[in-house]
Amino acid sequence: MQDQSTKEKVTEVIEQDIWGLMLDIWNAGFSYTIGGENLKVTVGLVVLVILAFLLTSVVLRIIRSFITSKLLEEDKLKFISVFKFIKYFVYLAVILITLSSAGVDVTILLTASAALFVGLGLALQELFQDVIGGIFIILDKSLLVGDVIEMEGRVARVFEIKLRTTRALTRDDKVMIIPNHKFISDTVYNYTQNHKTTREAVKVGVSYGSDVEKVREVLLECAREQKGILKKPEPFVLFEDFGDSALLFALHFYVSDSFVDPKVKSELRFKVNNKFRLNNITIPFPQRDVHMFYPKNMENIVPNEPDEDL
Repeated sequence: MQDQSTKEKVTEVIEQDIWGLMLDIWNAGFSYTIGGENLKVTVGLVVLVILAFLLTSVVLRIIRSFITSKLLEEDKLKFISVFKFIKYFVYLAVILITLSSAGVDVTILLTASAALFVGLGLALQELFQDVIGGIFIILDKSLLVGDVIEMEGRVARVFEIKLRTTRALTRDDKVMIIPNHKFISDTVYNYTQNHKTTREAVKVGVSYGSDVEKVREVLLECAREQKGILKKPEPFVLFEDFGDSALLFALHFYVSDSFVDPKVKSELRFKVNNKFRLNNITIPFPQRDVHMFYPKNMENIVPNEPDEDL
């Protein structure tokens, strides 16, 4: 009988004291009024939101790892850039669903948020332009991780697309941080939008009187021997113009990585210069013929003698 009484007392202590204290802490918080409606924020509500946020992060990480494990490296980078934007919307949806399940009237928060965003939008227009630009970049796929772009005369490879900015690595290993609204308002050249292959050219001038067929043959031979130049499509030579001091040619070729094409062009120019020397083909420098005419009456003019006082 005494044991039964002890158990009842222990149970009562647990239920009333310990469990009751936990409930008091769980329900502790504050309330305030939004639009005439009372909104109460408690410790339990905050804990639920945090747990939902953490659980969603773990699930999204597992999903991303599962999908990227089956993708190629190039496709993996593209998917990660898209996935970064998706997870923001997932987080927002999970938080709203959690609040709604906990009994919070979500419409109050949405109404307050709308007014807040209008105020922030007026104050931070450029920031929101960047955010909207980042969303449009992903939606219309005008830019993806791994793309080679040219902006303001600089060529760079995109390695990260964030909500506000895009980061790209230039050919001299410098990082360009580009606000996303630039991709909407400015003209951007995307070298790899459709495919990796791009056509490049090396231009050269030869002296008048040179064997133009021999020039074409030598240029094509240099292109075939150069590493980094694709065999298909085949390189070709264009006789562009009759210049002031030279016959102007352009050797066109295709590369699979336009990011490093300056190195390919440099090596190709070395080859062209050496091959031209071996084949007695001259690369001229700019020349001008100056003809001087003296009128007949200039012969009777005697130059002034210097003043002896000077």
